[in-house]
Parts: sequence; C-alpha cells; structure tokens
Amino acid sequence: MPRSKGIVVGFWMVTGLFCLQMGFTAYAQLRLHEVSEAFTHLGFPAWFRVELSWAKLLGVALLLAPVPARLKEWAYAGFAIDLGSALIAHLSVGDGPEAWGWAAATGVLWGLSYFFWRRLQATLATTGKLNPAQAEVPG
Repeated sequence: MPRSKGIVVGFWMVTGLFCLQMGFTAYAQLRLHEVSEAFTHLGFPAWFRVELSWAKLLGVALLLAPVPARLKEWAYAGFAIDLGSALIAHLSVGDGPEAWGWAAATGVLWGLSYFFWRRLQATLATTGKLNPAQAEVPG
C-alpha cells in the first residue's frame, strides 16, 4: 500500500474510533445518571455537562465532515482542552485511574488522529487537493 494511502487509512481508522468515543461520552453525559453524578463529584454545574455534550457532538461533526481545515483545527483544539481539563479535574479531586483512565486513553486516540490529520494535510498539499475529506479510503 502506498504511503499516502496508509496515512488515509490510519487517519480514518483512528479518527473513527476517537469520534465514536467522544460521541459516546456526549451521549453518556446527557443520558446516564452515573455520569451526571460524576460531574457533581467534580464540582461542575449541570448546565456545563449539557453544554460540553453539545460541544463534543459539534466537534465530532466537524472532524467527520468536509469542512475547511481551520474548523477542524479548532475542533482538535477544543477536544485537547476538554481531555486535558478532564484529567486535571479528576486528579484534583483525588480520583484514581479508573476515573481518569478514559480521558487519558481518549487523549491517545486524539493525539493519533491529530498526527494523521496533519500528515494527511501535508500529503494533500503536495498533491494539490485542498481538503482531507476529498481523500477516500482505498477500496
């Protein structure tokens, strides 16, 4: 498989997993009582949980849709702030790895997705395509 196709496949695999994880956490924050209690435990108000969920869903849509690179960059930045803040919040109240481990593991997916996206941007810039969404997974 040519190197550029490997980058495309890597990008879509990791980004798909990352988006599934973020989509699930958004759903859980909106619908699961246990997650609502976790936000209370961390000291956050209920409105923040709802706002964060909708922001995550918007970010997932931006990562998956063919939008300008600047919007994807903002989505990645927002997710970095979200995941870093989740780690800080859990560590600040003394939670163990069972609580902050999901944020850390999702942060690894975020890092891989961002790495592949940047590589894809560089590859597409040399081939003349403007948007990574124009690069399809080889069939």
